[in-house]
Amino acid sequence: MPLNPLLILLGLTVAVSAYAWSNQELMNNWILDPYQMNRRGGQWYRLLTSGFLHADWGHLLFNMITLYSFGGLALTAFASELGAVPGIVAFLALYLGGIIVSDLPTYFRHRHDPGYRSLGASGGVASVLFAGILFQPTSKVYMMFIPIGIPGFIWGVLYLLYSYYMGRRRGDNINHDAHFYGALYGVVLTVALLPGVLLSFIQQVAAYRF
Repeated sequence: MPLNPLLILLGLTVAVSAYAWSNQELMNNWILDPYQMNRRGGQWYRLLTSGFLHADWGHLLFNMITLYSFGGLALTAFASELGAVPGIVAFLALYLGGIIVSDLPTYFRHRHDPGYRSLGASGGVASVLFAGILFQPTSKVYMMFIPIGIPGFIWGVLYLLYSYYMGRRRGDNINHDAHFYGALYGVVLTVALLPGVLLSFIQQVAAYRF
């Protein structure tokens, strides 16, 4: 049986995050540090490695539960449309690419800020989540501890608006820019790889009845 890339990513992220909590050197070397990257003119690996670090168990579990919930849908859809191996490659490009691309705006915004750090897989998770919404836009999305689900296409719009607003406001320690740009990357990449998904999305939304 071939290895499941989703389970590998989940296991690797949990292991690296937990290990980094007791290894400050690894945490310092892998966290997204735009100031250090700009000052030293490199360390671009941090755009990816920071996605395998998390602040605490709550942060980690929230991201991994969301990734597991929507990752299987995205992986299955890509494999079904593109074939097994190309589907896996597409899924990895979606998740890992989402981590990298979503952190680029953060780097440029904070490259002169010596006190700024960022970590977490939220950009990649948002990419996978929005790919899932494209495939099944009318399926309900549930938030933790809230029993009422919202159709994915509506939840997605609200999520983007909230992330954009909070990213401009900068009122907390959450990297909302990573959420926003990760989501956009997920939509763009999925449509680029599977153009037919856009028509399917429109048809499903048009047929939806509240």
